[in-house]
Amino acid sequence: MSKPKVITIVGPTASGKTALSITLATQFSGEVISADSRQVYRGMDLGTGKVTKDEMAGIPHHLLDIADPATDTYTGADFMRDASAAITDITNRGRLPIIAGGTFFYLDLLRGLRTSAPVPPNETLRAELETKSTAELSSLLTERDERRAATIDHANRRRLIRALEIVDSIGSVPETTITASPYDMLVLGIDIPIEILNERIHRRIIDRINQSMIEEIANLHASGVSYERMTNFGLEYRSIASYLQGNLTKEAMIEELAAKTRQFAKRQRLWLKNDPSIIWLPFPVDTNEAVRYVENFVTTLT
Repeated sequence: MSKPKVITIVGPTASGKTALSITLATQFSGEVISADSRQVYRGMDLGTGKVTKDEMAGIPHHLLDIADPATDTYTGADFMRDASAAITDITNRGRLPIIAGGTFFYLDLLRGLRTSAPVPPNETLRAELETKSTAELSSLLTERDERRAATIDHANRRRLIRALEIVDSIGSVPETTITASPYDMLVLGIDIPIEILNERIHRRIIDRINQSMIEEIANLHASGVSYERMTNFGLEYRSIASYLQGNLTKEAMIEELAAKTRQFAKRQRLWLKNDPSIIWLPFPVDTNEAVRYVENFVTTLT
């Protein structure tokens, strides 16, 4: 029995993954599944760069706005459950699943990649690590296991603490292992020069601030999302929460956010660069080239 075919689009933040996913979905009767650990939360729109209704161009999107940022913690296991259900639903209706998003850990789960270690929970160490800020946990992991730090989601406290727990026990986090994926996946990557990417990151931050991103995040806090929780969400939420608490000027907040986002994009590039399965498309993406890759993929029997 053939495996369901799935298109996956990867690339650093601000590289144009969303636009390409919608273009391909329009061309191939597709539907888009978001693989973004923050876009699952309601009310986190400008801060996460969530696709708008107008940008969707009538293409159905899945795994957006399905969790409450004040009370829910969405995990990799949740994504596996929800994405698998969405892929089955889309495929059963004769349409093509197209996954796009910057949480590459989620995509690796779907591809059968796992990192495991026989290390039991260390409650004493966990209690000590919980007293540290997310930024401190991130710095500590970078100091102790640079390889794992290059691939981890630095906004995810739970994963940072678990990685440090493993490092404390056995010295480093083991390499990823591969198991069979239930899907036949074509992975297209957007290869954008760093100079252009940094320019797009800065411009996007300014555009979102002009579109009321600060007000959106202030409203989240007013609705019950604590500043501590926002810090855990990272990037826009951490920097703007600091600004709203009077710890940063607006200018310093923008400068910090741009620097942190550039660092995040660098980590994303490191995560992707050694993956031989990715077919890289130079930026700006030639849509015709992307279409040819997908046409060949969907018409090939597995």
